[in-house]
Amino acid sequence: MASNRRAFLKNMALGAGVVTAAPIAGCTTKPNENEQVAYIRERAERVPKMHFNMCGYAAPKLNTVRVGFVGIGDRGTPAVKRMTHIEGVEVTAICDTRQAALDGAQKILSEAGLPKAKEFTGSDTAFKDLCNSNLVDLVYIATPWEWHVPVAIAAMKGDKHAAVEVSTAKTMDECWEMVEVSEQTKKHCVILENCCYDFFELLTLNMARQGVFGDLVHGEGAYIHDLDYWHFNKPQDDKPGGDGAYDKLWRLHENTRKANVYPTHGLGPICQAMDINRGDRMDYLTAMMSDDFTLASRIKELAPDRPDLQQFVGKQMRGNMDMQMIRTVKGRTIMIQHDISSPRPYSRIHMLSGTKCFAQKWPLQHIAFGHDVADDAKMKELWDKYTPEIVNRVGEMAKKVGGHGGMDFIMDWRLIDCLRNGLPVDMDVYDAAAWSCITPLSEWSIANGSKPIDIPDFTRGAWKTNQPIEITLKGGGTTGVRNISDADAKGQLSVH
Repeated sequence: MASNRRAFLKNMALGAGVVTAAPIAGCTTKPNENEQVAYIRERAERVPKMHFNMCGYAAPKLNTVRVGFVGIGDRGTPAVKRMTHIEGVEVTAICDTRQAALDGAQKILSEAGLPKAKEFTGSDTAFKDLCNSNLVDLVYIATPWEWHVPVAIAAMKGDKHAAVEVSTAKTMDECWEMVEVSEQTKKHCVILENCCYDFFELLTLNMARQGVFGDLVHGEGAYIHDLDYWHFNKPQDDKPGGDGAYDKLWRLHENTRKANVYPTHGLGPICQAMDINRGDRMDYLTAMMSDDFTLASRIKELAPDRPDLQQFVGKQMRGNMDMQMIRTVKGRTIMIQHDISSPRPYSRIHMLSGTKCFAQKWPLQHIAFGHDVADDAKMKELWDKYTPEIVNRVGEMAKKVGGHGGMDFIMDWRLIDCLRNGLPVDMDVYDAAAWSCITPLSEWSIANGSKPIDIPDFTRGAWKTNQPIEITLKGGGTTGVRNISDADAKGQLSVH
């Protein structure tokens, strides 16, 4: 038993946060509940004492934000490039296990006319030297998921802010460890949920704030994306980052887990519109998953010509579709879907339904105030009236720089502008934990016949008084953007 638990802890990359027990409600453990699920239940019922409320916390201003990147792959490579367009940023350090990835990042910096960054490599834990150095203020983490929290913890303990790609945490221990260390160090741990900065999501967020929806009743979000190409594209270690492949097939490994392993794309924007952790909170969920109809058979089909896939032959893979139904304390409902192995069009759904208004992005952008959707003229009127200030400020530049249509750039620009102006961040450590904990909690519910599972309150009651995120640029908006090919004599492009 002890040996099995140690193996489980290692495989799940559990954190080492020190927490004290405080029971919460949830489904009772079945007699045949396996050790993994029992352990999730045990950790979900632990609630540590709050050290400091990070919601609304404004860290000291950083006139120049020195950024160190850990992970220069499909997400890290374009992130380095985006940062070269943001005023007040210096990319001072880069870390990866592959020299080709580091070379690719250095080339980006050189082409932008910027100095080389110090390289950290040579082992899986080379990031510790970066985090302990005096070279950076912000550690930008774009590694495979198992390294997200270990790097973030090292960053915060090294007196740096952490910005972590999604999904941020894999386990309940990791969720609580992020929260505790952020509170203890007073360093931000930001979840890099780019979908919160998509143009339509920002439009509906502002509409919700302006009361257009009336009372929000229900929201739906998803990550439905056929990842067959990316899952089975063979990594090439001699190629720079951004080659459209998962190093060591890490994402296939993640999809051996019976859980929603990637909940935050659909969930994040809904939570912001509903002021989750800032006036309401997620109360409990129930989860369900289909069988796997495609992944295992696809592996079996390709394995004869792919020795690297042999390790997955015969393994049970996650089902095609999983769903979570969530109820909030104030009685609202949220539905989240996840499917990365069915041949269907991309969708995040992003639906908000209120007492006065309805909006949905996929497959078509619709807003309605009754039975019929708004026509083109009404849609233009809504865009003109409710497009938030941040889009008017950097939206056009974001489209030029790119990154999922520009939302990646808006996300990065906003983070840097908050740090430079000493503003609270839009997505704090409580959001990172609450949105990410859906993974282990969905695993628990699925394994127990879709029983309802309580969602821990990572704010420990502070959600009742925490203020909603500021969606204007009040106190900020001072960070310029560089356009290398279309700039004035100072290298600065005005996008007011």
